[in-house]
Amino acid sequence: MADLNALTSSAYSQALEVIASVEPRIAEATRKELADQRSSLKLIASENYASPAVLLTMGTWFSDKYAEGTIGHRFYAGCQNVDTVESLAAEHARELFGAEYAYAQPHSGIDANLVAFWSILAHRVEGPWLEKAGSKNVNELTDADWESLRHELGNQRLLGMSLDAGGHLTHGFRPNISGKMFHQQQYGTDPETGLLDYAKVAAKAREFKPLILVAGYSAYPRRVDFAKMREIADEVGATLMVDMAHFAGLVAGKVFTGDEDPVPHAHVVTTTTHKSLRGPRGGMVLATEEYAASVDRGCPMVLGGPLSHVMAAKAVALAEARQPSFQTYAQQVADNAKSLAEGFLKRDARLVTGGTDNHLVLLDVSGFGLTGRQAESALLDAGVVTNRNSIPADPNGAWYTSGIRLGTPALTTRGFGRDEFDHVAELVVHVLQNTQPGTTKAGGPSKASYALGDGVADKVKDASAEMLDKHPLYPGLELS
Repeated sequence: MADLNALTSSAYSQALEVIASVEPRIAEATRKELADQRSSLKLIASENYASPAVLLTMGTWFSDKYAEGTIGHRFYAGCQNVDTVESLAAEHARELFGAEYAYAQPHSGIDANLVAFWSILAHRVEGPWLEKAGSKNVNELTDADWESLRHELGNQRLLGMSLDAGGHLTHGFRPNISGKMFHQQQYGTDPETGLLDYAKVAAKAREFKPLILVAGYSAYPRRVDFAKMREIADEVGATLMVDMAHFAGLVAGKVFTGDEDPVPHAHVVTTTTHKSLRGPRGGMVLATEEYAASVDRGCPMVLGGPLSHVMAAKAVALAEARQPSFQTYAQQVADNAKSLAEGFLKRDARLVTGGTDNHLVLLDVSGFGLTGRQAESALLDAGVVTNRNSIPADPNGAWYTSGIRLGTPALTTRGFGRDEFDHVAELVVHVLQNTQPGTTKAGGPSKASYALGDGVADKVKDASAEMLDKHPLYPGLELS
């Protein structure tokens, strides 16, 4: 291990020297970013720390390749090594998740969702329409036929989880492209408990009859019964698409199994490869064989040239996630989230749904007299990195919000345990209790400005440093 640490340190030190020879400010910003991450409590639920192996994989000459198309069927010559990389990424994904088909090309989670949406449209709408029209190729259509097909594609229905209930922008939020592509409606959560009410989701689906039912979340602190969601989709003839970007690591790590594992139940599953999977920034689509051919046309249907260097890093990260140690990590992520939630609750902080059984908690900061933006900013001053987030029926909207979202994947990667997450809850509450909202120039209450009590930031940073020093980020990595 010492030899590996020495090799890693040497690799990064030399890489930064090369970068500095061209643009020293970038090298300095890179060094500073590592220092900042090492010295802060990273609680953003969508962030993690990729291994040095994953990070180093992205900095290679695979970055130089154009490789539009699919494995063995590229529009550019000389892609035999890219075929190897993409094949390995897809193989690891299929084996890890038990999927029939895996597509590793999406550049991000939003790209993965766009590939999924258009693949479902191609399979469910375009294919049957062409067959009915007696044509097998859109290039054979007349202008009138093409306009008719475009009308069909552009008037399909999507039912997804609302943003304030914990859904994602790409699940039909109107300012997002998903809300413009589809005739969309949204389902929420019970106003009293904050939990999904499957009977109400089913009733909404029967009334709306969507082509696509989207499940999954970015800020819902509970597990989802995907078997019930599939029953709802089947009843109304919808395709079930699950966005597991946030909790893919818990699926890969076998924390979510049976009805809580979306892969056996959904027609199409999308994910990012960072977050709880600890891979590079990117996306991925899993699908049943029925949808495989449509998904495989993601490039050039939706995507530009595949990022071969990132696909290589995905393969490395997925290989890491297939190791037994990853299951231990995933279970610790969930255990730590429970400890974080319990730490808040025993200090009389309000959590949406009253707790968690995944990797995140959603803290309602209105009880502290703050907006989410004020809480986020005050915590950042104290070295605690979170993000503001809407809560159900949020009176402050999606910009200022009334909540903050906190997740355990990153600090669990560093080695934090349950006792330390209880201490993290104590520090967060201490900051919020000692933050006062500011006033506007007109003298009214401000949703953005705030005042943090004297000495609070330093006290929290000192307490955080004691924990962080026990669990160094990238231990053994020293930059010369």
